[in-house]
Amino acid sequence: MTELNKSYNPKGVEEKWYDFWTASELFKADPESDADAFSIVIPPPNVTGSLHMGHALNSTLQDILARWKRMSGFSVLWVPGTDHAGIATQNVVERQLAAENIDRHQLGRDAFVERVWKWKAEYGGRIIHQLRRLGSSCDWSRERFTLDEGLSRAVVEVFVSLHEQGLIFRDNRLINWCPRCHTALSDIEVEHEDFEGKLTYIKYPFEDGSGDLVVATTRPETMLGDTAVAVNPEDGRYKNKIGRIIVLPLTGRKIPVVGDGTVDPEFGTGVVKVTPAHDFSDEAIAKRQDPPLEFMTVIGKDGRMTEHAGAKYAGMDRYDCRKAVIKDLKDLGALLKQEKYSHSISQCYRCKTVIEPLSTLQWYVKIRPLASGATEAVRDGSIKFVPKSWENTYFAWMENINDWCISRQIWWGHRIPAWYCDACGEVIVSRRAPAACSKCGGGSLRQDEDVLDTWFSSALWPFSTLGWPDRTAELKKYYPTSVLVTGVDIIFFWVARMIMMGLKFMDGVPFHEVYIHALVRDSSGQKMSKSKGNVIDPLIMMEKYGTDAFRFTLTAFAAQGRDVKFSEERVEGYRHFVNKLWNASRFILTNAGETPVPDAPDYAALDIGSVWILSRLAAATDEINASLTEYRFNDAAGSIYHFVWHELCDWYIEMIKPVLNAESDQKDAVKRCLVYVLEKTLRLLHPFMPYVTEEIWQNLPGRGRGAGARGQDINSIVLASFPVSLPRNTDAENEMSIVMETVMGIRTIRGELNLSPSLELRAYIRPADEKTVTVLENNLACIRKLARVDVAQVSLTASKPVGSAVAVRDSAEIYVPLEGLLDLDLEIERLRKEEEKINETISFLNKKLMNEDFVKRAPGDIVTKEREKYEDSLKKKERIGENMKKLYEAGGKNHGIG
Repeated sequence: MTELNKSYNPKGVEEKWYDFWTASELFKADPESDADAFSIVIPPPNVTGSLHMGHALNSTLQDILARWKRMSGFSVLWVPGTDHAGIATQNVVERQLAAENIDRHQLGRDAFVERVWKWKAEYGGRIIHQLRRLGSSCDWSRERFTLDEGLSRAVVEVFVSLHEQGLIFRDNRLINWCPRCHTALSDIEVEHEDFEGKLTYIKYPFEDGSGDLVVATTRPETMLGDTAVAVNPEDGRYKNKIGRIIVLPLTGRKIPVVGDGTVDPEFGTGVVKVTPAHDFSDEAIAKRQDPPLEFMTVIGKDGRMTEHAGAKYAGMDRYDCRKAVIKDLKDLGALLKQEKYSHSISQCYRCKTVIEPLSTLQWYVKIRPLASGATEAVRDGSIKFVPKSWENTYFAWMENINDWCISRQIWWGHRIPAWYCDACGEVIVSRRAPAACSKCGGGSLRQDEDVLDTWFSSALWPFSTLGWPDRTAELKKYYPTSVLVTGVDIIFFWVARMIMMGLKFMDGVPFHEVYIHALVRDSSGQKMSKSKGNVIDPLIMMEKYGTDAFRFTLTAFAAQGRDVKFSEERVEGYRHFVNKLWNASRFILTNAGETPVPDAPDYAALDIGSVWILSRLAAATDEINASLTEYRFNDAAGSIYHFVWHELCDWYIEMIKPVLNAESDQKDAVKRCLVYVLEKTLRLLHPFMPYVTEEIWQNLPGRGRGAGARGQDINSIVLASFPVSLPRNTDAENEMSIVMETVMGIRTIRGELNLSPSLELRAYIRPADEKTVTVLENNLACIRKLARVDVAQVSLTASKPVGSAVAVRDSAEIYVPLEGLLDLDLEIERLRKEEEKINETISFLNKKLMNEDFVKRAPGDIVTKEREKYEDSLKKKERIGENMKKLYEAGGKNHGIG
């Protein structure tokens, strides 16, 4: 045994043990193992990313599950990897090129893609290194990348297969277009944000000069592409106008008035302009007409006006054009008015540019045939969401799902496996590049320039990472995976699509459970963002407080359905917990010497306190296993925290110090119990705090003998069997609860009356029954030590001495005479002055919080802190009053105060 250092320093320890774990291949899965499988795939972070709080929470929870299951005897595979993140990664490299005054088009496609691969080789491993720093026990020998050779083959196979079944097709439809990223976006890649804009009212004159209709629009520049004006045929104001002809201002084009039941008579004037090429609702109106209305594209892919907008406006930025159109309408006398109007705008989820609906030729997945099975898999319980409430969100989206636009007009990604024949126009979709056209035999073929949506390859992640389309040993052993741990923000981007693809290509769900974890917010509940300046860097937290304290903080606050309010102070608090564990371990190892870890406790040789701590260890074991089974991570953390700090350290270690410090026939039995409890505690803590537990465990005598999940000798706590079903002794727990209640009663009197901890008190105890008498008499030595008290009497007939403080507990009443210990009147006077001060504080805070200006204008976290101070002050006043009452009851003079 090597003696532990006086204090724990994570630096050096963490790197040492992670290197040991990986060099020993302790995380490597064995598909040939006969143990039950537990598999989990990491939500692949973007290759451009660095570790943020969301990643840290997600990976910590996954690692807890992986380590727990590995220690529980399962054959665990946790697959790591990264996503090529098409748009995001291309943007990063394009910014690099811009700094060099180079455009990707100058480089050309092949050279640009080569440049991105070079960037990936240089910077793409950053987040993987950070996940290792966090302690993630992934099988790094199976690390995948969504653009690696194996996954690329899987992507081609899925695309071609779906195309052969008529589930992938090409169509000219209105789509979300990002003028900044120059690519199409699917509906769920578009974010919606409230915007304070203007509603512009424009007069559209009838062709015959008999008047006009007034339309209201938030986008006056798009009027240049209007091909109709629409009214609701049920609207009595306008139904007789249907069929008449309007002259479109600024253009002179003649367009019809049409009827459509979707027009809202309450919006604006009840008359809407119809711009089919730039609005999804208008597109639908146009297609419902007989014959369909014309589509006129007046805004191009670069966000500038096209020649169809007219010579005056062509080439203008769309927002500059808006200003020009409004000015020209004013000059024409066609602008009736403008008024403020709050509405939602649609933005690119990557660059936040306002998207432009454009009609372009794109590739789509026919989604409803796939969605129906994915919906039913959740309804019939094949897949369970935790918390269950997220199932309703999932169903709502799945039941209103649209075809998935999967083509992107960028260069970095999986290039679409489709070729076009220049000779006859044939489109050839193939698993391999064709040598000639399958229709005309021509050899002039061009591959589609577009790449697939990043989420297309991610949708295959649970089975493509296991070797599909080959039927590998990994696929047979570990598919379907056991659970998916992810955030709510990608239920639709990723979770739903994995379910669809898994059912389609594996004929089974990709996972049985989906645990949706909460968001990590700042201490006042605000979302973390750079603009607010409230972002907390996980790497700084780990560097400052150690990885174990950081992980435990995340876990302790990861309650189901409740966001994590994270603060640095909480990490510091759990660093104290790490130190508490370290100091307790150091005490045990110092006192136990070379006592080896026993296979099992010798209950017959143990005192009541030792039997009690073993029973409480068993209770904590049951609670932790049950909590992790149900994904109640915070409850599991709370159970082990309470056991270590409050039961092992605060009670048991203090209880057995007299035994260890004297010659006793129980001394060896207590040493063995201490070492046994410590070793089991380290196993329970290991999934949460891997580094410090390994460091301590390695210093235990006889630590690895037969300690593996299958009874084998082991060299790391990683492979130790996780405790389960240890024996409980409720009699011992009941007896110790009486002892502890008595000690706490005496401590309460000492604390409330401000009596020195070094002062030995005298106590008289009146138990509730004979059984309690026996228990207390058998444990007087323990009570004397823990409460620093001389117990004068334990009797059913004990009476309260004059001038005594009283503690009433369920099992007994405790009387502590105060004569000679305290000047009651001076203590009452001290408390009275303290009460006056606290009353002033309460009055000040009350006035502050009643001030509406302060509550409205002060930052939310400041108001919250002031409210907390007010509540704390009220509680402090209540405690002062209770303490004064005790002093009056003990014989102090009542000055009429309190």
